[in-house]
Amino acid sequence: MSSLQVRCPQCHTLSGYTTANKWRPFCSERCKMIDLGAWASDAYSIVGKAIEGDDALEQPLLDDNEQRVVGGTPSPNQH
Repeated sequence: MSSLQVRCPQCHTLSGYTTANKWRPFCSERCKMIDLGAWASDAYSIVGKAIEGDDALEQPLLDDNEQRVVGGTPSPNQH
């Protein structure tokens, strides 16, 4: 019984798609890290309309009566 062979998404060489290949579907750690770096640097993208930011996420999560702790000492909440 032969193991399933797949093409590495990075360099396109054939490699075994088994539990013995700890970098699957990549052929090596190098190819896996190159791909990770491409994702981290936004080299890959999905075509489509940009999503507007959520303003609620940009607002502080404190009420007007709460204090923000900076450097271990409470300081007034500044808006």
